[in-house]
Amino acid sequence: MHIVLHQPEIPANTGNIGRTCVATGTSLHLIEPLGFRLDEKSIRRAGMDYWGQLDVTRYINYAEFQERHPGAKIWYATTKAKRVYTEASFSPDDYLMFGKESGGIPEEILVENERACIRIPMMDQIRSLNLSNAVAIVLYEALRQNHFGGMQTQGELHRLQWRD
Repeated sequence: MHIVLHQPEIPANTGNIGRTCVATGTSLHLIEPLGFRLDEKSIRRAGMDYWGQLDVTRYINYAEFQERHPGAKIWYATTKAKRVYTEASFSPDDYLMFGKESGGIPEEILVENERACIRIPMMDQIRSLNLSNAVAIVLYEALRQNHFGGMQTQGELHRLQWRD
């Protein structure tokens, strides 16, 4: 799986998303301009000591991203979509794109990819979810559909043992 952030603005969100990517074996793709520098304290704090393990790639713009990934299956997460994310059929090599916190993915990109636009249902009164929460929701659905390939699905207690 791949997470694509189109012009993210808040370093703590990107740090949290980076940590989620490390935990799930997912690549992170950052499309510039970024609203921060990758060496900021807040991104390191949110990603904690996992940032060094992250598979992250930066792109100057969306055109460069497209050039480097021709034929990639990209899902565009947007509050403007007609289709709910649970209606999508995700494959292990899909890209899940999310837009910047203040405005989402540009509508010019969305109208060119209408069939691949997905949304997370929410109440009318709210504009959107926090970016790192939205990424986690959609990513884990995509991973679930692919049977959490290669991930640990059962935990162990530290001091005691499960009774079953």
